[in-house]
Amino acid sequence: MFIQTETTPNPEVLKFLPGREVLGEGAREFRTPEEGDASPLAKALFDLGDVTRVFFGPDFLTVTKGEDAQWPHLKAPILAAIMDHFTSGRPLVLDATQDGGHDEDGVYDEEASQIVAEIKELLDTRIRPAVAQDGGDIVFSRFEPKTGVVWLHMRGACSGCPSSSATLKSGVENMLKHYVPEVTRVEQTLG
Repeated sequence: MFIQTETTPNPEVLKFLPGREVLGEGAREFRTPEEGDASPLAKALFDLGDVTRVFFGPDFLTVTKGEDAQWPHLKAPILAAIMDHFTSGRPLVLDATQDGGHDEDGVYDEEASQIVAEIKELLDTRIRPAVAQDGGDIVFSRFEPKTGVVWLHMRGACSGCPSSSATLKSGVENMLKHYVPEVTRVEQTLG
């Protein structure tokens, strides 16, 4: 098994490509060791001690290191944990609930529901594939029809990335405002 690694715009996050399906569809983020208990692989990565976040995408995973950790010391144990997991045959996730999004999916009137559908369509077809290239994900959280504000949740390498606010404002906000005129602003949901 050959596992490729790629740097991401976030220097604290490294992207790992095991050359096979990871989650297949959707995404799953583990922000604490307790959340990581739901996945044998996430648990093994958190058990290394210097891992602070794990994110599974369709065919990749990203690992966030602690600020005092150094990639040259952490990369080999992470690669070993990934290889051990995929050769063991264990399931990736123990519970069946997949975290496909952070979608709060509020109740919207008919007009707002159409706007939300357009926003989600743009996110799924244009924005999410682009940020997945950098090991991250952006998902819809909510839309405020009165103000035109869209709230999005950034995950994986995008979470805590120094350039994430620029990506959100100059890239995502401009695209949404262009294609969905009702959108006035994009904000990041934290947590």
